Amino acid sequence: MALHLNFSRLVAFRPFRFPLHRLPPFETRRPCPSRSLGLRLRLLYSGGGCGAGGGSAMEAPLMVKEKIDLSEKEEKIFGRLLDVVRHFKLETQLRVAGGWVRDKLLGKDCYDIDIALDNMLGREFCEKVNEFLEFAGEEQQGIGVIQCNPDQSKHLETARMRIYDTWIDFVNLRSETYAENSRIPTMEFGTAKGDAYRRDLTINSLFYNINTSTVEDLTGRGIQDLTNGYIVTPLPPKATFLDDPLRVLRAIRFAARFGFTLDEELKKAACDDEVKAAIADKISRERIGHEIDLMMSDKQPVNAITNIVDLQLFYVVFTLPANLKPAITEGIDRFCASYMDAAWNLLQSIDCSVFNDEQRRLYLYATLFLPFRNMVYMDKKSKKVPVTSFIIRDSLKLKANDADMVMNLHVASQRFVSLIPLLESNKDLEFVEAELDEEFLDIPTSSKGRVLAGLLLRQIKDYWRVSLLASTLLCYRVDQNDSSSSIQFYMEQRKNAFSRVEIAISELGLDRVWEVKPLLDGKAIMNFLQLTKGGPMVKEWQNKLLKWQLAHPEGTAEECLDWMKQSQSKRAKLDCCK
Repeated sequence: MALHLNFSRLVAFRPFRFPLHRLPPFETRRPCPSRSLGLRLRLLYSGGGCGAGGGSAMEAPLMVKEKIDLSEKEEKIFGRLLDVVRHFKLETQLRVAGGWVRDKLLGKDCYDIDIALDNMLGREFCEKVNEFLEFAGEEQQGIGVIQCNPDQSKHLETARMRIYDTWIDFVNLRSETYAENSRIPTMEFGTAKGDAYRRDLTINSLFYNINTSTVEDLTGRGIQDLTNGYIVTPLPPKATFLDDPLRVLRAIRFAARFGFTLDEELKKAACDDEVKAAIADKISRERIGHEIDLMMSDKQPVNAITNIVDLQLFYVVFTLPANLKPAITEGIDRFCASYMDAAWNLLQSIDCSVFNDEQRRLYLYATLFLPFRNMVYMDKKSKKVPVTSFIIRDSLKLKANDADMVMNLHVASQRFVSLIPLLESNKDLEFVEAELDEEFLDIPTSSKGRVLAGLLLRQIKDYWRVSLLASTLLCYRVDQNDSSSSIQFYMEQRKNAFSRVEIAISELGLDRVWEVKPLLDGKAIMNFLQLTKGGPMVKEWQNKLLKWQLAHPEGTAEECLDWMKQSQSKRAKLDCCK
């Protein structure tokens, strides 16, 4: 369920002033145009607690195996497919294509098996599989067909079915011819070599021939590029990208995942205006969002975003609405990447086992878009909408809940900025009085930090550590031009602030405060107020009672009721004196 934080309450907080360097106003900072952002990002905590390595690190060299070792299930699946070929005397060559071959050669498990057929459609072969199952007295399987869609660069029909409880995709090898003045090709059955050259990258162009149990490197360089850690297209990169512009993002994702080097001609093609236009015009926002989501959930998300920025693709991928307020500032794409780099390295420096995969993913989105946190635009209904919400909902077409949570993290992070000194020292209380602003509440000074922290945690719930960690990026400067020693210094400051506040919240007994039930429910409040139905007054008292309960964690229902009576009495006396 989406969480909603109250943006209007932020006005009560004064900016947190550390006795250290503050992050200067964004408008006063400019990137260094002569440097690639990728050269500025540094790994500060290698081998961090998340087990995925740092955002700017290259992984250890990958060892490429000489042959593919099949698992027991893979042997059963491939054996069944060969049974079908032999039973119907199909003379069909079955080849596993792409990522499965790459990963198996790297000694990695892969459960995504794509079968390429040389003389029939995938749907036709799946029907033969079901005929064989019927002959063998076994249960037939459903067949799913994903139609081709040339307008979205989906040129091939794909059939899917389960074999031994594993989903397998079947597609035919392809050959394409283009009519004059047409960008939509005519599809024909092709050769394995021709199909290999039509693949996105050489490392994904390898085949495993099931019939002969051999790896086929038909471009002549797939294994070499895999061994050397090189991302290059089999055919000229611009033509490859115009064929399917999503391949630009796939190249970036695989380069980041494996720590491979992008080919210079590939990078030049990715920056080409025609290719950028093709990404915007030919690829659905859903496919782009899915590719970005894969990057954010992968091992090296910062490397991926850095490449997107360096290749001048940030605004192509993360499209922005018109009429931003305040106006966008030069270099904001690089500051987005710098924030995410700092956030990623910070995540590696703590015991991030307290973050699950979804929290980690949304933490990265929230920190990537921190420079947009105060920007809004006017929607069709003349309503102010945060720009970050537009990027997630409209530009990437991710879930509405993702947008809501990222916005909640931005708001909660800004609230934590003011709460950190209060939780550490009980000082700086002027904003506290404005935030509580309750007549007759009589909260002890020592409890006010607990009340405000408790209110925030009850809103953000399990994501409070995520927002706390993100808030430290706002407390201590993030600047891509900092020296290594400065980056290290601010990293330690953020890490220490997070640890101190985390301990303080634990000592206050607030860790799962959102699970604490109110001492008096709505019915009890209505009985006290002698009301027959709920309304604004009941809601008002529920909020007051929540604060009283946070201020008096050992209080009982009877004591809470007594406090209500005293408050009512004080209010009645005050009304009489008016």
